[in-house]
Amino acid sequence: MKTTWNLGLLYKSHDDPQIEKDMKAVERAYAAFEKKYRTDRGYLKSETKLVEALRDYESLFNDPAPAKGYMYFSFIQDLDASDSVARAKRTQILERLQKNDNRTVFFELALAKIPAAAQKKLLKSKRLAPFRYFLKNVFERAKHDLSEPEEKILGLKRIPAYEQWVVGTEKLLNRLTIDLGDKKLPIFEALSKVHDSPLKERRELHEKCMKALESISEVAESEINAIVGDKKIGDELRGFKEPYDQTILGYQNDRKSVLALVDAVTDSFGISHRFYELKAKLLKLPSLEYSDRAVGIGENLREVPFEEAVATLRRVFGSVDERYLSILDGYLEKGQIDVYPRVGKTGGAYCSGNIGMPTYVLLNYTKAFDQVMTFAHEMGHAIHTEMSKPLMPLYQHYSTSTAEVASTLFESFVFESVFETLSDEEKVVALHKRINDDIQTIFRQIACFNFEADLHRAIREKGEISKDEIRSLMNEHMSAYLGPAVRMKDIDGNFFVQWSHIRRFFYVYSYAFGQLISKALYAEYKKDKGFLGKINRFLSAGGTDSPENIFKSIGIDVTKPDFWKKGLRSIEKDIERLEKLTKNR
Repeated sequence: MKTTWNLGLLYKSHDDPQIEKDMKAVERAYAAFEKKYRTDRGYLKSETKLVEALRDYESLFNDPAPAKGYMYFSFIQDLDASDSVARAKRTQILERLQKNDNRTVFFELALAKIPAAAQKKLLKSKRLAPFRYFLKNVFERAKHDLSEPEEKILGLKRIPAYEQWVVGTEKLLNRLTIDLGDKKLPIFEALSKVHDSPLKERRELHEKCMKALESISEVAESEINAIVGDKKIGDELRGFKEPYDQTILGYQNDRKSVLALVDAVTDSFGISHRFYELKAKLLKLPSLEYSDRAVGIGENLREVPFEEAVATLRRVFGSVDERYLSILDGYLEKGQIDVYPRVGKTGGAYCSGNIGMPTYVLLNYTKAFDQVMTFAHEMGHAIHTEMSKPLMPLYQHYSTSTAEVASTLFESFVFESVFETLSDEEKVVALHKRINDDIQTIFRQIACFNFEADLHRAIREKGEISKDEIRSLMNEHMSAYLGPAVRMKDIDGNFFVQWSHIRRFFYVYSYAFGQLISKALYAEYKKDKGFLGKINRFLSAGGTDSPENIFKSIGIDVTKPDFWKKGLRSIEKDIERLEKLTKNR
């Protein structure tokens, strides 16, 4: 079992000549496509030629994989923020990839300008059936498209106007360390230890972390103003009314469904307030602080070595579907999971999958019980990715909102299995932990969505806002979901400095979307194990249809207004269950 990434599955070293060979092959392919189709627009009038053009277009994403070199150096950088050579090479490749993309901008723009009547005919064509959903998306995005020169300009400026700002802040974050006893911990490892520490120590550690974040908050202030201001320009040019509209369209969601989700969760913040009032009571505290929001009750669940976490996932995955176990074993054997935290390594956890290349999972495993759930979460992404790979390249990528359904579903598989092995006292602790995670995944993320909406509007109205204003906004929206039981301090608002999600504009709604749908899927699976067939249909659907349609095809209708409320009610029932279990404490 390997616990560090084997990036040799991609390339041998920084200077592997295959990197340049692959890049040149990609550039030749893009140049050939441009030469063949830029002037000859016969594909706009002939179905036969359009099928040929679409197959040629699709081949650009696969052999060799355009992103392979870029991802190789991105992974190196994520393991070691001080590797300036990898950072420079990553930027160089990104610039070349952008030039490649600019060679094909004309193609989708040309498709988008096909007259509406002809579009309808093409969408009904049997010969074009494999490309129907792709074409449908191209046609729907058409009203936000700009001219080819304008699209090229926006693409070229993304690196200096967005990428380099975000990477700059990440570099500073990855160099931050926190003194804990005789050790210097990376900031992300220190943050992960806050919730597992005793009261006095966690509040002191939290304060140290917030002060460390404050030390680079001026850079983050400039970064946030720059990238949000840049988005404002793009939205105005493209005709997006609200700052979240482009994200919803990009995730292929229905706007009404998403806003109904946001409203339902925001209107139900009282559920979250009730939980934190119970938590304060169980911790025997008059009020909570921000550092207490995710702390457990009673004794922390025992530490789980990574080897034991692997054994748990192997047992659970194998009991549900042998394919899941096979994928996990393959990742461990080949070195596709980087397990432990270290100085210079980026924080958090992620799964990165791309067409035509291996998928990699990054963890920062610290033996805490919830790290087992994080492991299951990221493997859910990985399994979703692997089961989508048999699809044609255009559909191997799935919507971000469906991605979060898969990841949280696999958390449920593991949690429910582990829960049954616990003692009564441990079950109380674990149930509290699950509710806590639901609150974080659903209510906290929608509070962040609301924060982002106000942040973007403030910068659009004022042109620029200070770090103090950003900090104040952050506290306002965190207080909204935490409720009166949690006493916020001004310094808590510095959390914005390291919250990477707010750099992926409005991405956070996908967590709540995914969690509530995964609850529905798991409930069906518990009632009937035969429902696994429908779960696998979802996992194998990739991006072949909209999230709403994919779930509707297996009996889950997220367009119904009461769907979200039912999911929220299930959390309220868990809180009621916890209240009964702990009423004599």
